[in-house]
Amino acid sequence: MSLRLLLMFSGVAWIGFTLLLAELRPFSRRTLIDRLTPYTPGGMARPSTAGMFSVGSFRDVIAPLSREVGERVARLFGVNEELSVRLERIHSPVTSTEYRVQQIGWSVTVLIVGTLAAVVLRVPPAVLALVLLGSPILVFLIMEQRIAGASDRWKRRVFLELPVVAEQLGMLLGSGYSLGGAINRLADRGDGATAQDLQRVRLRTRQGLSDVEALREWSDLADQPAVDRLVSVLALNSDAADLGRLVGEEARSIRRDVQRELIESIERRTQQVWIPVTIATLIPGVMLMLVPFIDALSVFSGS
Repeated sequence: MSLRLLLMFSGVAWIGFTLLLAELRPFSRRTLIDRLTPYTPGGMARPSTAGMFSVGSFRDVIAPLSREVGERVARLFGVNEELSVRLERIHSPVTSTEYRVQQIGWSVTVLIVGTLAAVVLRVPPAVLALVLLGSPILVFLIMEQRIAGASDRWKRRVFLELPVVAEQLGMLLGSGYSLGGAINRLADRGDGATAQDLQRVRLRTRQGLSDVEALREWSDLADQPAVDRLVSVLALNSDAADLGRLVGEEARSIRRDVQRELIESIERRTQQVWIPVTIATLIPGVMLMLVPFIDALSVFSGS
């Protein structure tokens, strides 16, 4: 039974691989234009690349396919945020297409290795089907969760650093700095997550955006209500005369939000401490109550 499943899987894989290669120009039938090009004036000077196989052409086919399959699988498991947004948020040098190709590549590799191991070990058909279906999905979700976790940690770092950054921004604006000058100073002096985001804001302003437009891009990418409120205050740069005071008030408001969340986290951890204490107290109590209860049952059953 395992051999039959292996042959069936090999046949399906061969058909899929053949259809995939049929989309590549080196393996497809040459068109009439390609065949006539060498006989046209100047055609011999340009060697045709129709019969040449290259890694680039294979990547050109695999990359869009991997991106499309990866996005559909991610949406199927409830991941709605774009991968490109999460990668840009954490300042990853890897593009979304490259990461999807890695995901699909690792999933296919694990699928092949798991199938060969299951056939060699002669596992039952149910286990073989579980390996075929579960192993690639598990690898895909592990890599997806790694990016999601890195994105959440980055958002958390920005939220915790924002009160200090907002206070420094308010002081710089109050002392006479322009909005762009204050952003440049914080981007140069800081080394945290918010400072790296401000470095990207500065880069976007050098590419032609205004300070407010670059800050709004950061707000959309950061996905933090505190950043949205701070950027809304900074957008009044050309209208408000006391922008430093407004930013200082917003910094105090953000600090209160951080303190409130910290208190909630401490209370939750305090409640979690009582769980093992309660279990450690109940088990001996139940055992002590169980002994006379069993003794009473034996007395009544004996009578």
